[in-house]
This record gives sequence, structure tokens and C-alpha cells, in this order.
Amino acid sequence: MSDHDRGRPPEAPEPRRWLVGGGLVVADGAVLLVQNRRRDGRLDWSPPGGVIDAGEGLLAGLTREVEEETGLRIGSWSGPAYRIEAEAPDMGWHLTVEAHVAEAVDGDLSVGADPDGIVVDARFAGPDECRTLVAGSPQWVREPLCSWLAGAATSGASWSYRVSGALGGGRRIEVERLSGP
Repeated sequence: MSDHDRGRPPEAPEPRRWLVGGGLVVADGAVLLVQNRRRDGRLDWSPPGGVIDAGEGLLAGLTREVEEETGLRIGSWSGPAYRIEAEAPDMGWHLTVEAHVAEAVDGDLSVGADPDGIVVDARFAGPDECRTLVAGSPQWVREPLCSWLAGAATSGASWSYRVSGALGGGRRIEVERLSGP
């Protein structure tokens, strides 16, 4: 007999979980941002990085992602500078992000080799330009990054968000900050 037959609501499926590495690459007081084209065609800015593949270490995956998206090779990382947890029970996903600071950078900035085809531009942006560029990015990208840039977050600071709703059909998502510095 199923839960439904017993009069209990069915158990929700286990959410899809992603571990994401975020690369904080800084040069002359400016941070590297990439512009991403999303499935619905909209554009937003974020630090380079991406989903860590199964069986891949976080820093190895982050190094791979940054090189794929920007052409830059990172020799070492420090951190994490900050962590993010974002859960979206309505949409069935949970995202964990660790952002690390690049300590050794080699190569020339270039765009076009991203195998996912998401990154369409990259640039180093000073703090004011960075805040402007990420203004249209998800809250869970914007708030921690801007706090870190302003020196308002201690190393390893953590933010937590709950996302509800869904995109499409005229509905928009809502983001609630659950915790943060």
C-alpha cells in the first residue's frame, strides 16, 4: 500500500544536488566576472566557475571550470572565501557553492572555449562596476560577492537562501535570505 493509499502525502523526491566552485580572480583591485547566457536567453554576471563533476575534487573542478570559461590557468587557491547554500524545494534542487581566491594566475583572458556554451563575455571589474554588473544576477550570487568585495564578510562566511516559485508561465521566483553575516 502506497503512502497515498494510506492517506499520507507522498514523499517528495530527493532534490537534485549540485556542488559548485566559484573562482575569485583579482588583479589590480578588480575581480574577474563572466557573463552567462541562460536557457531562457537572459544574461547575467558572476564569478567564473561551475558544477563540479562526480568524482572530481572541488579545487580541481574549479580550476578546470575557470580555464574553460576564461582561458586563465590557476596554479593555487586559498579559501574558501565564502560559502552559499541555496535550496529550492518547489523546483527540486539544492545548490552548494564554495568560492575560493586564485593565488597564482597564468595565461591570457579569452572567451569562447566554454564547452557548455554559457559564457559569452568576461572582464575584470572594479568594485563599483562589479556591483552594477551583478545587480541583475541572482541574490545568492550578488550578496555574498558584494559583501566579500567590500571586506564585510570574514573568510569562510556562509549565506543560506530559500528559493520558491518557478520561472515560466508568468511566475517569478522569490528568494528569501535565511542567514548570512
